[in-house]
Amino acid sequence: MDEIVNKVAGSGLVTIDLADLAVAGERVIFDVKPLLFMGQILKEKELRDFVKNHDWSRYSGKVVGITCSADAIVPTWAYMLLALAFRPHAAKVYFAGPEELERLLFAEKLAGTDWSRYKDARVVIKGCGDMPVPVNAFVMVTTAVAPFARSIMYGEPCSTVPLYKAKPAG
Repeated sequence: MDEIVNKVAGSGLVTIDLADLAVAGERVIFDVKPLLFMGQILKEKELRDFVKNHDWSRYSGKVVGITCSADAIVPTWAYMLLALAFRPHAAKVYFAGPEELERLLFAEKLAGTDWSRYKDARVVIKGCGDMPVPVNAFVMVTTAVAPFARSIMYGEPCSTVPLYKAKPAG
């Protein structure tokens, strides 16, 4: 009887699963809108009272995005004041809505990755997974790994889309 051979396992492909690089932690979006007078105006005294009296400990260890969903002009210092209130409790604080928060988290994580370990590797950037990965993460990892990789593909090792092949030296 013929032995079944796993050609994918023996192909030398290295898979990068961006879901493995996701920053852990519960995400919380803090919307300034409820703090606005008549849904449009930020009053400094009321904001300062809120900051002073709010239970910030409930954000302990969480990743926080501060945003304003109202069409209102919120001064920059207001976001800064809120960030300072979150700082002792939250794991990370950004000015961002939900989608932008994920883009920022991936960008920060990818920027701190040593891509040289993929030198001369045949890389597959995994395309499907259980968690949504922002498109900017795929773009960032592709441009970061390209100077090192022999080739870059997208998808799954058994079904890939070729994207890049290094030119032979010489």
